[in-house]
Amino acid sequence: MSIIAQLMYQVLVWKERQRARLAGHTPLAGSEAEHLETGRRGENLAYWYLRQAGYTIVARNRAARSGAGELDLVGWDGPVLSFVEVKTRTTLAAGPPEEAVSKAKQKRIARAAHEYIRRLRHKPPSYRFDIASVAWDPQAGLQVRLIKDAFKV
Repeated sequence: MSIIAQLMYQVLVWKERQRARLAGHTPLAGSEAEHLETGRRGENLAYWYLRQAGYTIVARNRAARSGAGELDLVGWDGPVLSFVEVKTRTTLAAGPPEEAVSKAKQKRIARAAHEYIRRLRHKPPSYRFDIASVAWDPQAGLQVRLIKDAFKV
């Protein structure tokens, strides 16, 4: 757990809270493609959260050449290669972010992950699928919750 990763994560959370105060209550309003901006910010926050948690991130937004899908974050958690799907929500009215990872989405992630593994020179001893759930809390701002081994395919 790097001190730099901890500081970057804390700065990112602080910036999101400042943006929220300036914008009223929602931290992510104002862009023409608001959902894309929401996702980008959520992925950045999840990246620094994972770094703070000890992950070594080796890829971000990695699209499969076959068109099978995209991997949000790929990183090593010790000896385990982790494929992390990041889901961000600005309200919990539709449920927690991780509920948006449907069975069909899981299959696309798995296809992209297997393609990624096939292209590696050295195959990982093990891998898993994690979800970084990023949700807006009016009191605390954006919060990240990591769900390790979130699904099997």
